[in-house]
Amino acid sequence: MSLNDHGWGNQPGGGKRGGGNQGPPDLEELWRDFNRRLTGLFGNRGGGGNGGDSGNRMPSISPKQFGGGIGLILALVAAIWLGSGFYIVDASQRGVVLQFGRYNQTTEPGLRWRMPWPIESHEIVNLTGVRTVEVGYRGSDKNKVPKEALMLTDDENIVSVLFAVQYLLKDPKDYLFNNRHPDDAVMQASETAIREVVGKNKMNFVLYEGRDQIAANTQKLIQDILDKYNTGIQVRSVNMQGTQPPEQVQAAFDDAVKAGQDRERQKNEGQAYANDVIPRARGAASRLKEESNGYRQRIIVTAEGDASRFKQVLTEYRKAPEVTRNRMYLETVERVYTNTSKVMLDAKGSGNLLYLPLDKLMQVTGAAPLSADSASIAQPPQAEHSTSGDVRSRGGLGSRERGER
Repeated sequence: MSLNDHGWGNQPGGGKRGGGNQGPPDLEELWRDFNRRLTGLFGNRGGGGNGGDSGNRMPSISPKQFGGGIGLILALVAAIWLGSGFYIVDASQRGVVLQFGRYNQTTEPGLRWRMPWPIESHEIVNLTGVRTVEVGYRGSDKNKVPKEALMLTDDENIVSVLFAVQYLLKDPKDYLFNNRHPDDAVMQASETAIREVVGKNKMNFVLYEGRDQIAANTQKLIQDILDKYNTGIQVRSVNMQGTQPPEQVQAAFDDAVKAGQDRERQKNEGQAYANDVIPRARGAASRLKEESNGYRQRIIVTAEGDASRFKQVLTEYRKAPEVTRNRMYLETVERVYTNTSKVMLDAKGSGNLLYLPLDKLMQVTGAAPLSADSASIAQPPQAEHSTSGDVRSRGGLGSRERGER
């Protein structure tokens, strides 16, 4: 049963509300009125389900009510718009504020606010993040890029150089406004620098002993190029991944390297031999030289002594020629016979020839002090007896000859 049956909110004659005698409000009518107002607020118009019923038409909204809703919405939108200007900058970052696309300021770490878009905008730049650019390869040494890796040395040889460049950002403004593609800029500067450095050095220097120096010179040259263009980039390091000849000539190059190593080895061996022989030869030459100097001094002194002696003999000879002549003869004969074996022969006697070996007798006399044991071991008793008999017989003969004389 409808609430309208009791006449709530309607006049007794069935008219609409608005008279002086009003009853309780009709809840269904209030609900329909709320729906119509809500529909009209969002811009929808139109009648209700019953075409001729004036009670189903949307009532008009007053300007005061409309203005209040719009103001609330605008205030909410303005608060959201102003709140969009807040942003946070970390400790390792810097914020760059742009005003209508033009640089305005650089902000430090913390909670910051700027004018909302489209008046101002901001860019966050990480200054401590290390960025890496690979030249000559991608990912690993096996994935080479020959166009970047191959370059010419000063002695007109081709080498393959692989290296990586690590860089940081030192100026956010220059980094954002003077670079379109920062990695490409670093790549081109690195390739230019390494080709210039390699082109000024020999092949062996690039491949072996000069890798560290080439990396240092390349880093300095890359930094100079980037600073010249105001890129705001700081090169941290240049890491040489590998330097080698092209793969097409790797085998021939290995043979050449082996031959060079053999040459160096043989050179070192020859140098070691020279270091051993030359000092000894110099020592022998020095020894011979000293001996010759000593011999010369000895000969000179001897000659001077002989000359002085001859002068003295001459003086004596002049005093007594005959005596001096005989004395010189005897001294000469004595000196000559001292170093020779002497044999005594009987030139006047007519008997048997007597041979007297004085040198042998002297040797037997020198061997006499030997011990009896050693003599008994060396010779049997009979031989010893015969030897002594021979000696006695020789002694007797000698004494007899001396008596005859």
